[in-house]
This record gives sequence, C-alpha cells and structure tokens, in this order.
Amino acid sequence: MDPDVEELQRRTFDWFVHVTDREKGLTPDRWPTRTFSSVAAVGFALTCWPIGVERGWMTRAEARTRTLNTIRYFHDLPQGPEPTGRAGYKGFFYHFLEFDTGARFAKCELSTVDTTLLVAGMLFAARWFERDHADEVEIRRLAQAVYERIEWDWAVVRENRITMGWHPESGFIPSDWHVYNEGMLTLLLAIGSPTHPVSKAVWDEWCVVYGDSWSDAWGPSYLHFAPLFGHQYSHMYVDFRGIQDAWTRGKSAEVGAQLDYFQNSVRAVEAQRAYAIRNPEKWVGYSEDVWGLTACDGPGDFRRVIDGREREFFSYSARGPGDRDDGTIAPTAAMASMPFAPDHVTACLKAMKAKYGTAIYTQWGFLDSFNPTMTVDDAPLQHGKVVPGIGWVNGDYLGIDQGPIVIQIENHRNEAVWRRMRAEPNLIRGLKRSGFTGGWIDRIVVEE
Repeated sequence: MDPDVEELQRRTFDWFVHVTDREKGLTPDRWPTRTFSSVAAVGFALTCWPIGVERGWMTRAEARTRTLNTIRYFHDLPQGPEPTGRAGYKGFFYHFLEFDTGARFAKCELSTVDTTLLVAGMLFAARWFERDHADEVEIRRLAQAVYERIEWDWAVVRENRITMGWHPESGFIPSDWHVYNEGMLTLLLAIGSPTHPVSKAVWDEWCVVYGDSWSDAWGPSYLHFAPLFGHQYSHMYVDFRGIQDAWTRGKSAEVGAQLDYFQNSVRAVEAQRAYAIRNPEKWVGYSEDVWGLTACDGPGDFRRVIDGREREFFSYSARGPGDRDDGTIAPTAAMASMPFAPDHVTACLKAMKAKYGTAIYTQWGFLDSFNPTMTVDDAPLQHGKVVPGIGWVNGDYLGIDQGPIVIQIENHRNEAVWRRMRAEPNLIRGLKRSGFTGGWIDRIVVEE
C-alpha cells in the first residue's frame, strides 16, 4: 500500500478515536465546531473500529468495548412519537442527536437513510465480532435487535416507495427514495428485514426511473447522480462487483458490455475526473490530478466578482458536474473512490498534498473542503477562512465525509467490510429478494 494512502487512512481513523465519545459512542456531525451527533457518522465509527484492529491501530478489547457501549446505548435510547426527549420512533433514529441526552436535536427529521447507515455499521460489527466472548455475543444480539425493530413497512407511505423521513410535527417528508443515489442500501435492508419487510416491488419501483438518469454528459454512459457520495455510501457495505439485478442484466444486454453497480461507480468517477480536466466553468485548481465534487461545506451563500467574472458560492450543499459546482473541492469525493479508480485516487491524494500542503491536510487527515477560486477577503463566510496563496479552506472535518475514506481504502486493500458483509444474512436476504444473481451471491444460501 502506498505510504501516503496508509498515512491518510491512519490519520482519518485517529480522528474518529479522538472525537467519538467512548461511553455513548456518539460521533459529532462536524468538529471542532461543536454541534450535535450524526447517527450516520456513528455507523461509520462502528465500521472503523474493526479496521483499526486489523491494521494494528487499536486493540480488539478496546474496539469491543467501544462497539458494545455504542450499540447498547442506542438500543436503550427512548423511542416514541413525542417531538422531544426521544431518539427515534418505529425503530428509526433522528438524523441528529444531542450529545448530553442522545435525544432528537432541534426539529431534525427521523431519517431512513441515516438510520440505515447506523445499522449497517452495527451489522458489520456483528459479523466481525464473531467470537464466544460474552461481550461479542452481546454485540451480535443487540445489533440484530436494533435492526429487527425498525418498521420499514411503516415508511412506505406512497405505493412501493420508502419515504426519506418523518417529523412528529408535520408527518412524512414528501420526498421518497426514487432516483438513483445512496438510497440503495436503505431499500436492501428494508426488503431483507425478517420482521418488518417491504415488498420486492419497492426495488422494482426504484429502478423505474433509471432511464431518466442514464447519461453520457461527461464521458462514459452511467446512472447519473451528480455528487460522488451517491456512488459510494451503499458500496461501502455491499460488494456489487459481478452481481446484477434485473435492470443491470437488461442494460448489459442492451449496451453489449457487462454492467453492475460497481462498474457504474467506476464510470461515475471517470466522468468526474473528465469534468475536472475539461473544467468548463474555469474554476481554479481543477485538473487531471485534483478533482472531486460531492456534498460538503462551502464558503457561504453569496456572489462575488473574481478576476472579472461573477461567481456564485454555496454553503453546505451537494455538488457535482454541472450541478451547483462552485469550485469547492471535497477530498473525500476522490479518496472514498479508492476501490473504483485506485491509481487516479492515489495521484489525487499526492497532488493535493503537494499543492496545498498543511493548509488542507493535518494530523486528522484532510479538512472537509477547500476552494482555490474563492480568494477575496470581504466575503460573508459561513465556514472556514481564506488562506493567502491557497484560497478558501474549511475549518471543520465532517464525520460522514471522514468515514468513507477509512472504509473505502480498506475495502480496496483487503475487502475487509465487503468480505464480512457478503455473509451478512439480512443484507443477503435483501439482495436475493430484490433479484440479484451472479458472482459471489449465487454461492450464498440464506434462510428466508
């Protein structure tokens, strides 16, 4: 493994150790700005601890203690329909939780996808902690219990579509998981549930809109979703290489080439890099070796004239080729793409470090984002600061952007997460019920 990649993975792992509460397992949404805990980031932390053991960065005993503390804490948090004092409802968890109580932060939503990422970390931990040690037995029991009490069928409020969330004040969010994005894992765990499953028709409905997403705007044809996180999150836990559902089997026949969701992410990364090379909006810093657009912090919501051209900037937002691109680069976009384009990602890592150095790369890995175009010093910044000779640099690390770096580097190195999840019965049940066949999944038998 390249030493720069090894160092990045270790530093990013150390960030989780440094910021995650050892007794409760609450990982901050962002740091050092103090806000609230992100349940998705907690799921990523749970995934990181076994990686740390395998890399020799953490003892098994420490990882076991942290994992059991976290899963037990979430298992015991109060749930209910009340708008305050509860961590979730119907088995789902709120997107953000207060650090002191573990209860809902402000008026955030009950989030189906963030619950998915939290539970994915728990299910991975349950597969990894496989010994007879009493604490490891308890990890497995509690992880399955948290998963089994999620009422996925309650979240299907429009025909064959899972809602993105719910508020106790106003009810279900009007948006569903119904465009190609990070929601695949939500559907698979919902379909695979042994207690509250949803119908396979939910997956079929999910695929109905794929035709509208198939695009060759920036290079190879692929299921387009502009920010790269949509091509990464589900892939952190599911090895899509060589397995196909009905849609990918049909598309392979149509295009005359083997297509699966892993290859789709390969193409998405190729398109992002091609976009950076073409750089149609002439943003500073984009090149064949410096690229990567996803959801991340930005300078703020304002316009400024820079080098004679008016530019519009955004604060936290999803970004992608031709979609709210404001020149803000997120290192996680490239780094978490390691399994899809290892040579290009490694070159990007080295180029970012060489060009921007300690302004963006610290003892905790990469700061969340930077923007070499935004150099004016009179802008109403919402995050970060303008560094002379560099441009705008964010001052925070975001948990949901740190986790994919550690996890995807490890999947590339030795398939650590994929290997365990290929034997995770709930996930396999969801994949098989959804119609996935081929490759490794044909060798797996799971009880219905």
